[in-house]
Amino acid sequence: MWWRSASFILDKQQTEGVSKQPETLSISPPVDESSMADTFQNPNPKISAYYQSRASHTAVVTSDWLAQAQAAVGFPTDEQLLSEADVRDSESGKPFCVIDEFNNWRKQPDLAEAVAAIRSLAAVIRSSQATTMMELEIELKKASDSLKSWDTTSISLTAGCDLFMRYVTRTSALEYEDFKSAKSRLIERAEKFGEISCKARRIIAMLSQDFIFDGCTILVHGFSRVVMEVLRLAAQNKKLFRVFCTEGRPDRTGLRLSNELAKLDVPVKLLIDSAVAYTMDEVDMVLVGADGVVESGGIINMMGTYQIALVAHSMNKPMYVAAESYKFARLYPLDQKDMAPALRPIDFGVPIPSKVEVEKSARDYTPPQYLTLLFTDLGVLSPSVESQFPFLCSFIQNASCSPALISSWLLVSMVVSTIDTVDCALSCSDATKELSSLL
Repeated sequence: MWWRSASFILDKQQTEGVSKQPETLSISPPVDESSMADTFQNPNPKISAYYQSRASHTAVVTSDWLAQAQAAVGFPTDEQLLSEADVRDSESGKPFCVIDEFNNWRKQPDLAEAVAAIRSLAAVIRSSQATTMMELEIELKKASDSLKSWDTTSISLTAGCDLFMRYVTRTSALEYEDFKSAKSRLIERAEKFGEISCKARRIIAMLSQDFIFDGCTILVHGFSRVVMEVLRLAAQNKKLFRVFCTEGRPDRTGLRLSNELAKLDVPVKLLIDSAVAYTMDEVDMVLVGADGVVESGGIINMMGTYQIALVAHSMNKPMYVAAESYKFARLYPLDQKDMAPALRPIDFGVPIPSKVEVEKSARDYTPPQYLTLLFTDLGVLSPSVESQFPFLCSFIQNASCSPALISSWLLVSMVVSTIDTVDCALSCSDATKELSSLL
């Protein structure tokens, strides 16, 4: 087994010879052993047992553990490294930048940011010249941190990177004796995870079709790719419905959605944001996307979602949310101020006096009691069962399994929903272990 320890890398460096080079993430090419001896000195001869015990109990290395391991082998810490994860392309020899790769994937209009990040991290593995699992994990960790720092307010981007790191690296198949086999397995899992993420939107669209009936009126807020896919599939199925789109100021995302629906010959009406309550009596359901689904069962989405949910709840209109499973985040906001501020420029069309303060927040938090159902690629979930969501978010973010296995977990959790929370968690954990052993 590849021991994830500082001493393992230190011993390998002392036998093969490497030099310290802060400009890259990978260990540098071999140099003279005489100059290397003073550079790499293990400050603690007992460090090997410590790291081996940590490796036995920790499936994925933590940030502090990585920093200690890097310091132990003379490798620069995260604070000393550059802000971008650069590795060398083995074929062309040109520097590979994960941010550039991410921006290339983002140019595809139908690709979400989280999926673009997943594709970029998979490219990091393919382009890496690391010779040990420790080196490769350091490169992946740095690349993931670079993507998350690209937009610190994006919940789906952060959740997608974290989920990728756990899905790819937490596998017993890495217990190969040669690194090439382990790396091939990592690339295979990375590509599989990217394919699963791309198919999530189509799965959600199919699951939600039973809730869209002929003659219904749907209110949507903001532009969501998964909501657009749901409505597109309904139109392709020859369902007769009409859509009310809020304008979505200041980005005017509702204009974009209304243009897309008009191309599909779907009857659509554009509303100003303040006309939601005025037109709610004509609406049969509300359908929105989500930037993130939190542990409480609530959602974080574009500004205005919360007030639409309040109006829909007061008028007994169902509020449906369509969100991919990679948007499930380990967050538990208690109010609107608990979220990281996501600011955006606002143009009112006229000059604003300098003494006037402008609210620039771009999103709000909608509690679960105002939501009816969540359409996900794992199934149709009810946010009212709040006790399931901390386990579900934790399970998705920590499991190295497929969506089929997660769906099995959901099935078990519904079967044992009549017993208390602790028994439910234990039953689901036992079932997960049995299912994992069969895969």
